[in-house]
This record gives sequence, C-alpha cells and structure tokens, in this order.
Amino acid sequence: MRWILYAGLVIVIVVVLVAVVGAMLPKQHTASRTARIALPPEKLYAALADVSRYPSWRAGLKSLQRLPDKNGMPAWIEDAGGMKIPMRFGRMEPPSLLVGRIDSTELAFGGTWTYRIAPAPGGSDLTITEDGEIHNVIFRFMSRFVFGYHATMDAFLASLAKLEEGKT
Repeated sequence: MRWILYAGLVIVIVVVLVAVVGAMLPKQHTASRTARIALPPEKLYAALADVSRYPSWRAGLKSLQRLPDKNGMPAWIEDAGGMKIPMRFGRMEPPSLLVGRIDSTELAFGGTWTYRIAPAPGGSDLTITEDGEIHNVIFRFMSRFVFGYHATMDAFLASLAKLEEGKT
C-alpha cells in the first residue's frame, strides 16, 4: 500500500516540476526550417495555397473542412491528431510568400507560419518560419523538451517533399 502512496507522490512532484519549468519558458518562440522541394515556385505555391488538397498529401492530417474565405483568402479547420485547429491565410503573394495563421484564441497555442519560396536548381527552396506562442505551461514544456518546436514543420516538409512534378 505504501508503494502506491510513493508512486502518487512521485507523479505529483513530476507534474509540479513540469509546470514550474514550463512557466519559466518564454511564451513566444521562433523556429525555422528550409528544404529543397522538387517543384518550381509556381507549382509549389499552388500546392501550398490549395488547402482543399492537403488531406491528399499531408501525413497526419485526418480531415480538412473548408470555411468561407476571410478577406478573400482561404480559411479552414484542420483535424490533426484529434485536435481541430481553425486556420486561415493572412497574406498571399504568388509565387513567393504565404502566411498562415491559427485563427483561434481558445487553443493552448497560436501563431503564424510564413512560407517563403525561392527558385533553386531542381525546384524551389521553401523556408517555413513559425512565430508561435504557447499559453499552457505543461504544453510549453512538452513542446520545448519532448516534441520540439520543429516537429510539425519537419513532418509537413517530409510530406511536401513527396510531391514530385506531375503528381500534384
């Protein structure tokens, strides 16, 4: 019976430590990744801007629901990992720039992804920059020390890299 008490105490201590460390981390962060994609800038931009097709190539995206455009730009809800995330584009400058934004203040996190596309030999260089904010201290700890700030970008880029010319 004592071991149950000790196990419970250890769990409580771990949760408190995670919360304290998470509270000490900054709410805002910036993370960036660049990858060479075997698509010319115009086709890469088209693939990124066509959110309705995301479920056909994005690993981990269960579904996507298109919403009415906001300010003439696409808005949608992504179901990724059981979490529904409202998104929208806030800036679209073909063929070199897109800025996507989490369109909610109710989530434990928020922020933008800026996609910069530059011509490169054999396709395009795509740089994704995440300017994020994490409100929940436990999630802040997990994002920093367990998942990493780059995990979602890396998965996105790995899925996007599979889009070869002629397969979009």
